[in-house]
Amino acid sequence: MPGRIDFTNCRRLPGKAYNGANGKKIAVEYQGDPYMLKFPPSAAKKKTELLYTNSCVSEHIGSSIFNMLGIPAQQTMLGTFEVNGKQKVVCACRDFTVGNVRFHDFCSIKNTVIDSGHDGNGTELDDLLEAIEKQGFMSPLRLLERFWDMFVADALLGNFDRHNGNWGFVYDESTLTTDVAPVFDCGSCLLPQADERTMESVLKNEDELNARIYQFPTSAIQRGGRKINYYDFLTGAENRDCGAAVLRIVPRVQLSAISAFVSDVPYISEKQKEFYTKYIAARFEKILIPAYEAAMAQQPHEPEAGPSMTM
Repeated sequence: MPGRIDFTNCRRLPGKAYNGANGKKIAVEYQGDPYMLKFPPSAAKKKTELLYTNSCVSEHIGSSIFNMLGIPAQQTMLGTFEVNGKQKVVCACRDFTVGNVRFHDFCSIKNTVIDSGHDGNGTELDDLLEAIEKQGFMSPLRLLERFWDMFVADALLGNFDRHNGNWGFVYDESTLTTDVAPVFDCGSCLLPQADERTMESVLKNEDELNARIYQFPTSAIQRGGRKINYYDFLTGAENRDCGAAVLRIVPRVQLSAISAFVSDVPYISEKQKEFYTKYIAARFEKILIPAYEAAMAQQPHEPEAGPSMTM
């Protein structure tokens, strides 16, 4: 198992602050590199508030699996940080906005499409696709490919919060070049609100598992004013660009490698490891495999490699 890291005495970096919900964030230096430390949220004050207890774990596992799928994502580590005499498990996310590199979220980019009747925050699919086509920062085809690759990977991980503020572009002021930013903010993957009792219920009850695959979580992206159901949308194979992403990403999913990775994640229980492994495998088998078959049915020939079903 990888060594455990204590970030408590790391040097705090001045001039760096991060926004966003679901937990505090600070900037530190670790082994000469800048990192954002994400803390687990404090206890909910109201019964109506949701507590993302495992969001730091979800952040690390989700980001790591994106990288395993060949989709560039932030580099993350789990460690601890002492606050008022109590150790908290935190996620350290390597800061990709260093030197002359600046990040611009898609919400800001979407606002530059001045002939659109929608603002930057809107997540209606047709509006997003229009903004991707009309933005002038980089190749629309490259950006469209990343958009759908993220969508397919988020379907595998059950991400319900890929909004316009947590993906976008990086611009290097020294080279005057723009590229898609590494994927980040994966804390809403893998049912971060689930405690071990819920995990146990899902592991033992097929109906409980299926509800969390076929019914929820849904995508944050909407179509016709309703959040997209991953299973319905992907198996419907209505969007050709999405189908192409399915054919790209699904063969890269190696469940045995993902299982081995999860088994080495520190600070989590064996029950959590069992849950994450089974949940990812179930979403792969019940969402992505049917989506792959639907996309294949629309292709004139077989690709060289098919999806792996091995654990």
